[in-house]
Amino acid sequence: MSSIKWGKQNGKQRFKCKNCGIFFTSKNEGRKSANELIWFKKWVLERLTYRYLVLDSGYSKATLERKFKKYLLQAPTFQIKRNTFANIIMDATYFKGDLCLMLYYDFDLKYCQMYRFGKREVFTEIKEDLENLRALGIVINSITSDGHPAILKAIRVVYPDVIHQRCLVHIQREATIWLRKKPINQASKDLKSIVHLISSIKTNNDKMEWLKMFNDWMTEYRSYINEKARNEQTGRWWYRHKDLRRAAIMISKALPAMFHYLEDEQIQNNSNSIESFFGHLKDTLSIHRGLSKANRKAFILWYLHLKNQTR
Repeated sequence: MSSIKWGKQNGKQRFKCKNCGIFFTSKNEGRKSANELIWFKKWVLERLTYRYLVLDSGYSKATLERKFKKYLLQAPTFQIKRNTFANIIMDATYFKGDLCLMLYYDFDLKYCQMYRFGKREVFTEIKEDLENLRALGIVINSITSDGHPAILKAIRVVYPDVIHQRCLVHIQREATIWLRKKPINQASKDLKSIVHLISSIKTNNDKMEWLKMFNDWMTEYRSYINEKARNEQTGRWWYRHKDLRRAAIMISKALPAMFHYLEDEQIQNNSNSIESFFGHLKDTLSIHRGLSKANRKAFILWYLHLKNQTR
């Protein structure tokens, strides 16, 4: 069909057919879809509400909700980005409604290689994820995690020879909680001072000095943290200083995996980058209240997908 431009109507270019004389306006479906995706991206990534998107797009709130629902029903799946020397950070975060998101973040590529929804951190699921990463061609140099038992067990089974670095921030945070904000006994005060120094360990000399302080503390207070008392009613024995003991044992068990980053600067000694990622995701999701559980999951998948596209 041959046509020529014939002015504009309602801001749109009008055309006239040379053969039949009919006037019409063109519809560029490709451009229309691209614009809709741009507004959807702003809704997901830039925390823009319908109030602002209505002004930007010219659509009503109801129309935008209908169009965005279409995207949520077609949530994307993850795409692996090959890496033959990956330093992975593993961590999980929880959302309301028994929704747990497990994330496998490639620190070198700044890319979410894999993610999984579940109710909690489960060994069989994490093991399957690690096996899939290996099968899909991700060669892992190191894994940094918070030391959750399910994660530790899965790493031992799937990647027994891969370096596992414990997140120092988690160790500090957990120990500080057990030692209390204002500890009363001297043993807790002394251990809390030692724990606060963990983040300042930058060299092997720092490590040796810190280990000496911790080992000296263990020697001095070993009998104290092992003190027991007997419950006269039940006849059971229990540790008098169970939280202090718990903090000391947690640090002792973590020691073999605490200082790998000193030997390889590519290894991350904390999961701060992924914690920040989770924080931004939750802040964004909280703005769009009222989403069903299925739509919240789809929103999260789109968020991860769109974030990956910026890498």
